[in-house]
Amino acid sequence: MSDSSSACVEESLNLSENAIKVLEKRYLKRDKDGNCVEKPQDMFRRVADTIASGDLQFGKSQDDVKILSDRFYKAITNRYFMPNSPTLMNAGRELGQLAACFVLPVEDSLEGIFETVKNTALIHKSGGGTGFSFSRLRPKNSVVRSTMGVSSGPVSFMEVFNAATEAVKQGGTRRGANMGILRVDHPDILEFINCKSDNNKLNNFNISVAITDKFMEAYLNGTDYDLINPQNNEVVGKMSAKKVFDLIVDGAWRNGEPGIVFIDKMNADNPTPLVGAIESTNPCGEVPLLPYEACNLGSINLGLMMKQGEKGWEVDWDLLEETTRTAMRFLDNVIAVNNYPLPQISHMVQNNRKIGLGVMGWADMLMKMGISYNSEAGTKLAGQVMEFIDYISKTESIELAKERGSFNNFKGSIYDQDHYLYNKFKGKSAGKISDDMWAKLDDDIKEFGLRNATTTCIAPTGTISMIAGASGGVEPLFGLVFSRLIMDGTEMLEVNPIFKDYMVSHGLYSDELMSQIAKEGTIAHVAGVSDEVKQIFATAHDVSPYWHVKMQAAFQLHTDNAVSKTVNFVESATREDIKEAYILAYKNNLKGITVYRNNSRQFQPMNLDDKKKEAKVEIEEVKTVESKPEVLNKKESAEEYNPTGEIKKITCPECGNTIEMAEGCFICLNCGYSGCS
Repeated sequence: MSDSSSACVEESLNLSENAIKVLEKRYLKRDKDGNCVEKPQDMFRRVADTIASGDLQFGKSQDDVKILSDRFYKAITNRYFMPNSPTLMNAGRELGQLAACFVLPVEDSLEGIFETVKNTALIHKSGGGTGFSFSRLRPKNSVVRSTMGVSSGPVSFMEVFNAATEAVKQGGTRRGANMGILRVDHPDILEFINCKSDNNKLNNFNISVAITDKFMEAYLNGTDYDLINPQNNEVVGKMSAKKVFDLIVDGAWRNGEPGIVFIDKMNADNPTPLVGAIESTNPCGEVPLLPYEACNLGSINLGLMMKQGEKGWEVDWDLLEETTRTAMRFLDNVIAVNNYPLPQISHMVQNNRKIGLGVMGWADMLMKMGISYNSEAGTKLAGQVMEFIDYISKTESIELAKERGSFNNFKGSIYDQDHYLYNKFKGKSAGKISDDMWAKLDDDIKEFGLRNATTTCIAPTGTISMIAGASGGVEPLFGLVFSRLIMDGTEMLEVNPIFKDYMVSHGLYSDELMSQIAKEGTIAHVAGVSDEVKQIFATAHDVSPYWHVKMQAAFQLHTDNAVSKTVNFVESATREDIKEAYILAYKNNLKGITVYRNNSRQFQPMNLDDKKKEAKVEIEEVKTVESKPEVLNKKESAEEYNPTGEIKKITCPECGNTIEMAEGCFICLNCGYSGCS
């Protein structure tokens, strides 16, 4: 396999060296000898042509498809918009599976459980991750009438799923990502909370507790709450809410397991309650899905949705609108051309047509505008940006409904009622979209319908932000300056380009200062730098948990699904610190929260002293990028499922650690950096 980039790229796309290396390693077609047989522009054209061809299903001509393909190609190659990794990898190729993750039901019968095990294997084979709720399963030691035996409970069956996932890996591929969820009112909740306290168990699972409003009310009031048998919905006991909450917090403090999702808040925004209740999410936690639904994600690069104004950088609202409309059409067409691994999934996805349009480059936008992440100005801008994207995405979904019809389950949905959006957002305008505009949108939806049951979702973005040269998701930067070793042992500095431009233009840049910053990645403790500069360029650990949560809440208000966001804690953070963040998240109407206490992961693959030595060769192959601490919902393995059976080693974009990486989600066990493609 050639190490040269020249065979695989042309300079005209303005891709960074990081992007080129990632594309070469993971995305571009190769022959049997491992040589590139397409260039990035070929891949982008392949994707654009394939997704645009979906218009043929709606009566458009080949000429129309060519025009649309050019529109998609321009948006992607300008790095304005990127679909998720499976779409980039598989569109126009034999596999044709363009979704990253799915949710499957787990029924309370042996037949139902093992049917889901089989379907899970098929999904992992196709390159997808899976989310499950085990809350329907009867508690441990319940009598099984057909045999007069006793049930072994949800956790034991999770071990069956875990073993099956491992077996698929042993069959020549790598293991897939799973999310396991159990309701907090399930009688086996204590066993579930502790099931990953041993890091050698359930290694193919992230786990999260589904927290109910009743539980939180009991906790805040200092009372007990009911445990409910899912077989008959009868109360079978009570437990101290404080005891359970403290155990959850202790697990998060120790190793990040379990996470929490606020299941009632998710179902309050469930667009199709008559179809079913939301029980689980994708493995990363940002997409609440009904059984047999799939993720369909893409992200707008906010760092490029800007223009120079009289007072410096400002949001280019016209470009943001154009990009949002293009992205919506792209993602609706993904549904049309996708090759789903199960017929039940195809049926459910076609009926609800959920889209998850999100953002990346948020930290880039803030830094360009000189706005601190730790500020009311930052959260206000977040509200304006996401409010605008939410509104435009729904106006475009109406246009798609006019052309193609509403999603099949529109009747009886939350949108099939009077003044839904107006009532939801009345009096909450961030400044771009008025109450009257939401009221008019409700009228249009009533008349023409809506093409997509959801339109917005904020994912971690992972490698697609590397390709786009953007900071990840809605995270602050993890570091401003990193040192790296090249092949001859020379140490070089990687400086965030926005930070470098600012420091140079203000006469503050020096190699000595950058070397000093590289030791910590932050300027918070560097002498001679003003407080204003420190605020503008605050990194993940400079941002207080309060502002992490408030920023997530600002985006969540106008996000149909959920927001992938990490609340970063220093290693010395206490359990009480994490508890306060959880309560703040609940009170701010978040749908879930992910916390990461620095160095809390056990069995880290290397310490800081060994890190550079081990990563030396790989650092030359994939350089760092200037972004993101997206820590997923607690994944202990850096490995992820890859339908080709190949795992590529990359260097952690934050700390230089070597990561084995494939499709989907990954995490660096050294610094906590993680993401989904």
